[in-house]
Amino acid sequence: MSNIRIIPRLDIKGPNLVKGIHLEGLRVLGKPEHFAKFYYENGADELIFQDVVASLYERNSLQDIISRTAREIFIPLTVGGGIRTLEDIRSVLRAGADKVSINTAAIKNPGFILEASRKFGSSTIVIAMECIRQEDGKYLVYTDNGREYTGIEATVWAKQAEEMGAGELLLTSVDKEGTGSGFDAVLTKTIADLVNIPVIAHGGAGSSDDVFNIIRDSGVDAVSIASVLHYQFIKGNKGGGDFSQEGNVSFLNSGKDFGKIKSCSLQQIKEQLLKNGIPTRN
Repeated sequence: MSNIRIIPRLDIKGPNLVKGIHLEGLRVLGKPEHFAKFYYENGADELIFQDVVASLYERNSLQDIISRTAREIFIPLTVGGGIRTLEDIRSVLRAGADKVSINTAAIKNPGFILEASRKFGSSTIVIAMECIRQEDGKYLVYTDNGREYTGIEATVWAKQAEEMGAGELLLTSVDKEGTGSGFDAVLTKTIADLVNIPVIAHGGAGSSDDVFNIIRDSGVDAVSIASVLHYQFIKGNKGGGDFSQEGNVSFLNSGKDFGKIKSCSLQQIKEQLLKNGIPTRN
């Protein structure tokens, strides 16, 4: 087994880090730069920045955030949301990103994956798969934060993306995302067994046990997590900004606990993995 990567994911709306459930009901948690720096200093292997309203407004507005982050953080940064053209990719890479995550544009034109991988290299191109389980047990891929139906089976799309030159798959279970109920093991193992490129599991982590279980049971190469880390950061870093002009801050101001999510640190996750014989990057 290769060294497993643990990758915090930062969903961003406007200037703020946000988090929802099933990719909806977004609530403000803080400023992404604060979280990113903390994760970098505490052992993150990479970071994923996702503009969660980019498809809705047909633009990616993360360049400024990425530029500021890249000056202080020296691990790979993946940026997604609103990536539609080669020029979009070039702009994000110039801002300081190392990889781009593409969903909608690739679904609409699979040839874009081939074009992008030839221009920038396969290792730069991550295909994001937002998957929802159907009543018949099949998984279909969706776009626009799980809102837009495509009718494409996840297994078919994963294989096609690999054949077109994708370097990695970022696999999200929309059903599980933000719930803290654990990853979708069936979906994750199915896709990880199907392709020969790295698969990043995302959606559902509610504890360090969930991270360990999905790696052990599916053979993924990396895990991307949000809530368990974000809430750990918030507990130790109260305050930190004026959010009056942006989004739903009721949760941030409420002081409430985080339901079934058992917040933990990157160090705790890696220690558990190493204790159980799963190698990590550091």
